Amino acid sequence: MPEHDTYERLISLLDTSSVDYKLIGHAPEGATEAVSALRGHPVSEAAKCIVLRVKTDRRTTRHVLAVVPGDRRVDLDAVRTLFAARYVGFSDAETAERLARAMPGTVLPFSFDPELELVADPDLVGRPRLYFNAARLDRSLAVSGPDYERVARPRVERIASAASPA
Repeated sequence: MPEHDTYERLISLLDTSSVDYKLIGHAPEGATEAVSALRGHPVSEAAKCIVLRVKTDRRTTRHVLAVVPGDRRVDLDAVRTLFAARYVGFSDAETAERLARAMPGTVLPFSFDPELELVADPDLVGRPRLYFNAARLDRSLAVSGPDYERVARPRVERIASAASPA
């Protein structure tokens, strides 16, 4: 299955990059709030990953993997400004799955496709611990924000909105 290939690629990347990580097994779940409860951490420590379609002009479409803290939302206006785009919206499921190489609910905060630009919010990479599904609904990873930034090499820009109301 492709999601297991993505999982194996991630583990290999972390191992070869000497990243200290923790694997967490849990019941299958992809929703940020629910899986955070299963893993036993605040939602703010989760990495929420959203694939966006960014149209910079009538003929040019880019795809961006936006990564924000789990208790925040992607600020589409901030992404629009960042890319000087005419339009920013959520990618369709088929494109998101193809580019992220993972099904919805399991998208990694890493890009293994050159067509998928990775942008992470500074509030995420500054966290001592990040949690995210590891391209599988039943397995997650925990890594430090600095290790994540070092290995994933995202473009770090303010793209998260204010915290969502509880």
